[in-house]
Amino acid sequence: MNISDADGFTVSEIQFKKRGYTMRHLKLLITGAAFAVAAPVAGQGLMDKVEAEVNSMEKFTQVMVDKIFSFSELGQQEFETSGYITRILEENGWEVERGSAGIPTAWFARWGTGAPVIAFGSDIDGIPKANQKPGVAWHDPIVPGAPGHGEGHNSGQAVNVTAALALQKVMMEEEIQGTLVLWPGVAEEQLGSKAWFVRDGLFDGIDAVIFTHVGNNLGVTWGATSGTGLVSVEFSFQGESAHSAGAPWRARSSLDAVELMNVGWNFRREHLHPNQRSHYVITIGGDQPNVVPQVASVWYYIREMDFDGIQRNYDIAKQMAEGAALMTNTEMSYRVRGAAAPRHFNKVIAEAMWKHIEHVGLPQWSEDDQALAKAVQMVVEADSAPGLATKLEEIGAPKEDPNDRRSGGSDDIGDISWTVPTVTLRFPSNIPGLQGHHWSNAIAMATPIAHKGATAGARVLARTALELFTDPTLVTKARAYFTDVQNKDQSYQPFITANDPPPIDLNTDIMAVFRPQLEEYYFDETRYDTYLEQLGITYPMLRPDREEEDH
Repeated sequence: MNISDADGFTVSEIQFKKRGYTMRHLKLLITGAAFAVAAPVAGQGLMDKVEAEVNSMEKFTQVMVDKIFSFSELGQQEFETSGYITRILEENGWEVERGSAGIPTAWFARWGTGAPVIAFGSDIDGIPKANQKPGVAWHDPIVPGAPGHGEGHNSGQAVNVTAALALQKVMMEEEIQGTLVLWPGVAEEQLGSKAWFVRDGLFDGIDAVIFTHVGNNLGVTWGATSGTGLVSVEFSFQGESAHSAGAPWRARSSLDAVELMNVGWNFRREHLHPNQRSHYVITIGGDQPNVVPQVASVWYYIREMDFDGIQRNYDIAKQMAEGAALMTNTEMSYRVRGAAAPRHFNKVIAEAMWKHIEHVGLPQWSEDDQALAKAVQMVVEADSAPGLATKLEEIGAPKEDPNDRRSGGSDDIGDISWTVPTVTLRFPSNIPGLQGHHWSNAIAMATPIAHKGATAGARVLARTALELFTDPTLVTKARAYFTDVQNKDQSYQPFITANDPPPIDLNTDIMAVFRPQLEEYYFDETRYDTYLEQLGITYPMLRPDREEEDH
């Protein structure tokens, strides 16, 4: 069979299929605008097929969620997590590049051939001092003081890998052309990887990115979002030590410089716009009181909702640091520890995804799931305790008045969103009403709540990606929005330079202390069905017994 367009171009069906396309792809290419408004190429049968593959992998998804939860690794130290995920991918025929952008726990994995190239990403790091037994509705750490998944980042890669392997099988069976790329968000809590991925060109040649993040509902947003971008910067001061009582006049205190810097910045914070945020910790404050500190450091997050605002406050902070150094006769230096651009998500991909969200819907929560959620909400004194979401929210869209945007947290997916058409899928694996970055946010993350939510997310992800692979017009339209709308009035302004190394030293000391203690509790899926079973937890545990209350 030969097919010709109006200009006489002719290609045989055999030739076309050799290139990985179907005849429907050819019709779309030949007829152009006539098919631009057609239904997605992947019909319901193909969508049902990939969704069935995801559903058949529920056990696989649960094991991944539980396994990564048990590792409890902080940013830049996610060695067990990355090793576990990449081994699974390599066993399934994926090509894995490790140490991406000079980050030891980063990796990029590829499978498939040709275009389009669709990338899935999700974060993998935990939260300090957030260790918590899952399914237990009060504070009860597995290892006291240890990190834990108090954000729920243990679940996103399970969503991505499940969807990717399901897609891989369907694409092979149906001879669908395209390339899948999987990657991790390393040290997202310190905004410590994605800007470096962008800087080093790791998203060159990628047509679309679908990022996944734990939430308490199924949802997607397009346009400029609420939340902030930021620059993370550590200021260090070098002085001269002396005996604090014997000869303090011979010293130049670096800690004085840090304190003066903080005084100035805290006065500055009084005059920040409400949408701006800034906070700090003293990372080096000296060794002991009887030695005037020779070296001291302070680490700031400087947040704003647009590129210019971030840069303006960053410049002011550097001036204040210079002033503190002058007042104390110390020497100042600074280094960027992380960065995140304000987020802007792709309308075309988001609207396509929303159809699949409506199709999949929220999981069917059990009475036990709802009981755990309500108990946790009461423990943390949430504004209300309605339990888990039972109704989808509307698709997220920009505020009509940009001044109505709400400030808040940051995510370095923003840097990627200004590099490639990008959306974030939020999937329902956590409990509404919690404060975030807290042990309570870990409670659901290795329970049926997280398992069901991750499967729902994987179903949406697989369906959306399949549509991108089979409808050539969708990627084209997404790129047009990215170019003609998103980048019309502003463009990406990176806050790291070619000379800024990734902060791979983060959390080394903390994990050196806690990793040996955590290893004892790594999930052994060869002996136990779930992590709850391994820990001896009867799901759900809603209140402590009398003995625990007496502690």
